[in-house]
Amino acid sequence: MVFTEPFFLFVFLPCTLLAYWAAPSRWRNSVLLIASIAFYAIGQQSDVLVLLASIAVNAAAGFVLATSRSARARSAVVVGGIVGNLAILAWFKYSGFLTANLDSVIERFGWSGFALPAVALPVGISFFTFQAMSYLLDVKRGDAKSARNPFDLALYIALFPQLVAGPIVRFTTIAEQIRERRVGLEDIEYGSRRFIVGLAKKVLVANSVAGTVDQIFGLPPEHLSSSLVWTASILYSIQIYFDFSGYSDMAIGLGRIFGFKFEENFNYPYISRSITEFWRRWHISLSTWFRDYLYIPLGGNRRGAVRTYCNLGIVFLLCGLWHGASWLFVAWGAYQGLFLIIERLGLGRILARMPRIIQHSYAMLVVLAGWTIFRVATGPNQSADDLSLLKTCFLAMVGAHQPGIERSVFEFLGPMAAIAAACGVVGSLPVVPAVSEIAENRSGWTRKFGCLAAVVSYAVLLLLSVMSVASGSYNPFIYFQF
Repeated sequence: MVFTEPFFLFVFLPCTLLAYWAAPSRWRNSVLLIASIAFYAIGQQSDVLVLLASIAVNAAAGFVLATSRSARARSAVVVGGIVGNLAILAWFKYSGFLTANLDSVIERFGWSGFALPAVALPVGISFFTFQAMSYLLDVKRGDAKSARNPFDLALYIALFPQLVAGPIVRFTTIAEQIRERRVGLEDIEYGSRRFIVGLAKKVLVANSVAGTVDQIFGLPPEHLSSSLVWTASILYSIQIYFDFSGYSDMAIGLGRIFGFKFEENFNYPYISRSITEFWRRWHISLSTWFRDYLYIPLGGNRRGAVRTYCNLGIVFLLCGLWHGASWLFVAWGAYQGLFLIIERLGLGRILARMPRIIQHSYAMLVVLAGWTIFRVATGPNQSADDLSLLKTCFLAMVGAHQPGIERSVFEFLGPMAAIAAACGVVGSLPVVPAVSEIAENRSGWTRKFGCLAAVVSYAVLLLLSVMSVASGSYNPFIYFQF
């Protein structure tokens, strides 16, 4: 189940809120845990066993960490817990990928491959597995205390606002909030506003351009012209940003309504002037996870330039693999890591001396080309045809591919998609916060008018979003598969 389904908006969320606020404060965590397990089970009945297994593995490890005084035993438990988490993730997400690649090698020698049945990927497994591992590692480092109450840990792992698509929340961030939290009217107001904005970003912008993106990337290669590929890549950059950041906004808003304060996951990444800056602004919870639990333990930038470049390469290869079990995702991660290394080698210093428009243009060109790889990797085929499509897209982007059949952009880009794209461009810039800050600093009628305009804006966004959801409009979700 996702937040943009009618059942969630019109049934699950209202019932959960009523039950939560009707319960005595000491029972509210229990209500929220039951609701979180139900949220996952409604959409993925069989997969809920995987979530419960993850909770059990980490709760058992947490219990030993809380009660054992032996440093050796604690280390062994942490290692065992990490191995257990990775084993669950590897089986469900990577077993098919590894087997397919092994079969291709074995069959070259005339031997038969493995008859491994297809394994369905539990929704959000990458998110809640990384979250669980961060708990064990933080406890091992002494950055967090073990959860003595297993239900506290279960709520941390299964909390439905950020269960299936993040942001990846650290136990240190919400441990105290799980045990005791207070919710005021300001929290409910802020959370509601944040949820409405996220819902609008997802259903009014991301969903509106998604159809055009799918149609263009679904064309035969001989139809793809430079204008079509560039249009699709730009629209996809809008789609993936508003899709994922919108979902993060909804998660942060829902969390605040229940008294949890999650950290930001996006900070206007498309205003970046380098790829290094982009990764400080994009999917912040994932990039900081890899920084704190992989890059720094590998040595970070403390062991010389060559080791730093190797560490960056390793981190982004694994970052690509985290997003999906295919070589195209690995290639996307390698592509990102390559530009980070090049910027450290000296390109970053050269860019710093250039006009801002040059810096920004460079960053956006690299990002758009990267999103083209990512979009092809998330396609339905996942076959050798993807490499042919990717090659055609890159040739078209540089004007080196002449389509056999000319197709106009306006065959695919309708009025609603064009309006959504324009809103996406504006929404990708920090325009709204700037206007809000100006309005808040005013006094008298200007301030009152600004407040009224804000209320009307939120009401209109909510109405339009609910109408879109109720109508059953096209509603893909890119990160749902991770």
